[in-house]
Amino acid sequence: MVGPGGIILIGAAALLIFGPKKLPEIGRAAGKTLTEFKNSTKGLMEDDDKETKKQSQEKSDDEVK
Repeated sequence: MVGPGGIILIGAAALLIFGPKKLPEIGRAAGKTLTEFKNSTKGLMEDDDKETKKQSQEKSDDEVK
């Protein structure tokens, strides 16, 4: 985990490398990418849960027969 000093150092380095005009654009792009990744991961988890429930239901149906 990065502490407060590390975050400040990373922010200062990014400011020096990219400049104050480009930094907000990079931040927005990173935020959109993380949001898209999170939504995709959530979708995969929901699909996996549905498949697990379906298999569990089929197994219990087979046991009842």
